[in-house]
Parts: sequence; structure tokens; C-alpha cells
Amino acid sequence: MEFNFNDGGRSKYFKGETGDCVTRAIAIATGVDYLEVYKELNNLAKSERIGKRKKKISNSRTGVYRQTAEKYLESLGWKWKSCMKIGTGCQVHLKANELPKGTIICRLTRHFTCVIDGVINDTYDCSREENRCVYGYYYKD
Repeated sequence: MEFNFNDGGRSKYFKGETGDCVTRAIAIATGVDYLEVYKELNNLAKSERIGKRKKKISNSRTGVYRQTAEKYLESLGWKWKSCMKIGTGCQVHLKANELPKGTIICRLTRHFTCVIDGVINDTYDCSREENRCVYGYYYKD
């Protein structure tokens, strides 16, 4: 699968590397400014509850919980398409011929990435030589 280095506009505002894959993927896919996505996700995180398994709230820079990302994407009109069911194993991989054309945000193990017409737009090639399993993806009608 082709790869295109894209930080989603992060370098305009911040330096260094961080675990901001959700913020970056959403900024790339939606065209919304990175800093705006960053602030909105942090605002949504304020309503999160901490529990036994969830020790801290989401943070745009260090990691956003799936539910928070989903809430933000739904507010922008994006929908979820699951690629896995319980007990089925991996059905869809991060391969151009297994994913739809257009702009999608793929949810992988501990990572979100933006794929535009079969090209990964991220800060690194996360496809693991096209063996990486896709749990599902967000798309806009």
C-alpha cells in the first residue's frame, strides 16, 4: 500500500513526536485545522468518566479513547463500518484492494490512520507490509 507522510498540520503548532494519531487522522480526513480538532477532542474529554480500567481522560496529544473520537466524528457526520465480528478473525487488512475508495479513517490496534484512495496518510507506514488488521473504518456519505 502506498504511503504519504502527512502530520495533519501538527508541525504548524507543535514540535517533536507524540501519540496523536486520532487527532492527526481526523484533521487529515476532514480538512479541519489540526489545532481545532485538538481543542475539540480535549473539550469532549472533559466529560469522560474515570474508572477501574480507564485511569485517565483522553488527551489529544497523548491518546484519545475510541468513544471520544467516535462522538466527535459523529458530530461531523461520519459513520462507522465494522470489518470484524466476534470470533471471525481478521477479514480486512490495511491493503488498497480491501478498502473502499475515497477518504476513510481506519481503526487499527492502538492506532487510527487516514487512508485516501488507497494511500496511507500518516507519519509512518503503519500497514505492517499490508498485514495489519482493520477493525473498521469511519466514512462520510
